[in-house]
Amino acid sequence: MRLFGRKDADERAGQGEAAIAGFWTWWQENGPRLDALVASGETGELEELLAAPVAAMDPALVCEVAPGKEAAHALVVTAEGDAELRPLAHRWAKAAPPADLLWEFHPSRQADPRAAERTIEVGEYAVGIDRMTLGLRVPRNQARVDVAAYHPVFGELEPDDRMQTTLRALDALLGEDEVARWIGEITAVAFEPIDAVAAVHLPAVVADVASGVGEDEWVLLEGQAGGKPLVATARYPLRPVDHPLCDQHIAITLPYDERDERDLPASGSLEALRDLEERLTARLGELPADALLAVHLSADGHRVVHVYADPDAGAAAVAEELASGWREGKALVDVSRDPAWTAVAPFLT
Repeated sequence: MRLFGRKDADERAGQGEAAIAGFWTWWQENGPRLDALVASGETGELEELLAAPVAAMDPALVCEVAPGKEAAHALVVTAEGDAELRPLAHRWAKAAPPADLLWEFHPSRQADPRAAERTIEVGEYAVGIDRMTLGLRVPRNQARVDVAAYHPVFGELEPDDRMQTTLRALDALLGEDEVARWIGEITAVAFEPIDAVAAVHLPAVVADVASGVGEDEWVLLEGQAGGKPLVATARYPLRPVDHPLCDQHIAITLPYDERDERDLPASGSLEALRDLEERLTARLGELPADALLAVHLSADGHRVVHVYADPDAGAAAVAEELASGWREGKALVDVSRDPAWTAVAPFLT
């Protein structure tokens, strides 16, 4: 993936904001026509009408009209799991008008409390979620559930159709964001797994896994980079879906003077690094939008601190201010656009 400099990131953000504003202007201008279509039950025609203004934001976004939680109908504009597009979908929803009796707005598919009654049409086949079973596995020390999905008609479907049907079923059972949050490996199989359970039990299994995961936990990892020792500390769990507007990556590189025999920070340098990170964390917590210290890595005389932030938070200015006071060499601050969090991909939960 190409990483954008600050100027490129600002330009792209501006284009996204303009496209989102254009959509909501179109929505307001076409309100009576849209309301008439949905009142008549013509949701297919409504989705066709919505296709062009949604594509103007990004052609890969998907628009759906679904039953609402509180309102009669929900308009969903989803990135369909594409981490690159998730921030755009969430900014679209953030800019939406307040929900009313007729419409509410979501940047991802929501869990359906009546999912067991849902049927997914795949060509000539009807896949009822009530007949779907799942082989479930929770890897040791992992905050996720691996899923092998089976339905009696899967043996008649092509592998791609089986997988797409499985994804739609998981979205209905959990909600799209919860799938991204808690579901790991997904397979769609033509033979029922041993010890499979009814698909409707998946939310309870996920809730049990989630109950064992705390907040603000950190894990210490050791390895090598270029043949030299590396130590990393990462937030756990670390998931872009938990911070969907944090598509700005800020890398702060800090050289340090005092090292141990493995070239890792020691003594006064270690204390100075800890002090800077404590001040950085405190300042990020005071910002008007979401920002977090995600990972820091130390190797070969340098520590790299990875911050992810909503560009509206002003975290880059905070990082530059703190880095300017570093006294153990020239600190560098690099700001780029990274909605998929590729810079910290090895540490994602």
